[in-house]
Amino acid sequence: QVQLVESGGGSVQAGGSLRLSCEASGYTFSGNSAAWFRQGPGKEREGVASIYDGIHTRYVDSVEGRFTISQDNDKNTVYLQMHSLEPEDTAMYYCAAAQGGVLWPILQNRYNYWGQGTQVTVSA
Repeated sequence: QVQLVESGGGSVQAGGSLRLSCEASGYTFSGNSAAWFRQGPGKEREGVASIYDGIHTRYVDSVEGRFTISQDNDKNTVYLQMHSLEPEDTAMYYCAAAQGGVLWPILQNRYNYWGQGTQVTVSA
């Protein structure tokens, strides 16, 4: 049974940083794909960053240059390092995983496994 568990969310002021983690069990990130999605208040869930085989990464324009997705195969964990956070980044953040190569576009229906989410709140 695949389980993805996110952690690292919290409340920060604008300009601050957070690092989200997504640890998998029953699934191996190595050689496969993962992504981070978010859903803000009153908004649809959107993909913000993706990674394939621990090397290839893509970002949506709104987070490019501020967020970094990475992967530690030894820990079977995917990270999302977030800098220069803005109030608009406030959302529930979800980790998702897919078998094989999935990178772009970052669409929900391309990912098979999902975590429960971790809340990120950025105050002005």
